[in-house]
Amino acid sequence: MTVTYRGHRPGDLEALAELTAVAMPRDVVSEEWLAENVLLDVNFDPDGLVVAADQETGQRLGFVYAVVAARGVPADPAAGFLTIGCVHPDHRRRGIGTRLLRRATEHLAARGATSVTYAGYPQAYFLPGLDVDTYPEAAALLAAHGFATRYTAAAMTLDLDAYAMPASVRDLVRARTDEGYRLGVATYDDLPDAIEFASRRLAPDWGLAIRDSVLRHGQGPGRVLLARDPAGDVVGVSTYGAYRGLRERFGPIGVDESRRGTGLGRALLHLTLTRMRAEGAHSAWFLWTGEDSPAGHLYRSTGFDVVRRFEVMRAPLDARP
Repeated sequence: MTVTYRGHRPGDLEALAELTAVAMPRDVVSEEWLAENVLLDVNFDPDGLVVAADQETGQRLGFVYAVVAARGVPADPAAGFLTIGCVHPDHRRRGIGTRLLRRATEHLAARGATSVTYAGYPQAYFLPGLDVDTYPEAAALLAAHGFATRYTAAAMTLDLDAYAMPASVRDLVRARTDEGYRLGVATYDDLPDAIEFASRRLAPDWGLAIRDSVLRHGQGPGRVLLARDPAGDVVGVSTYGAYRGLRERFGPIGVDESRRGTGLGRALLHLTLTRMRAEGAHSAWFLWTGEDSPAGHLYRSTGFDVVRRFEVMRAPLDARP
């Protein structure tokens, strides 16, 4: 068999989506999701979607998507990313993964990137990092090419069928309200302040997530909850359904650093979970938090359990063999 390596061509999408079902069955990607996060990515370059194919039959044996964050929020022309990739199980241990990775990193270096991160691409990521327990071969391949773990992201879930807001949280909401804070569901008039606060005080792409949840998923502002201080300024925000319109996907959530320790984060978390349950959600889940961070401890105390861990891995491009 002769394997060719090339950029994207029309007709690849269906075959690559089918390949994920075989090569990464725990993280299958649909054609629509693959199109949104790759082909319609603001930084998409056809040569960055490297495809390994059988020269005679055209069968797609593997692929990887390499992208430079030159545009979008946040933009960083020196930052390269590998957002997704796999090799068909029947064709592993033949050097295909190594060649895909090499071509991908060469593509990034040629476009000015000085480092490459596996996953974690802010504009459009499938997973926050590599699940080493599920994909040990991929972990070994990345390690052999100079990738090292920068941090670990924990994915958590909560059973909402067994959830009820604790009386202590109701008391907390009442206490903050008596102090002049306003906590509740956003209106359309609130959205500019919410987006500005999330972008400026929390993370640049979080404001975009709030905006997209309303505009792209057609769900209005009802899945955005806010905390305003006595002066009327937004000091906290919490959402659900912001990514791909998935009702049970919780977050992002954040409180201004100057107001942490006031219980506003805990109040927003429980108000959001209560609204999710009222909408018929049976679980609340998210992909990314620091397990030992203050947020991680808050989630655990609420009843969230870790279901997967992802290694966010990075390599300098000059570290490639």
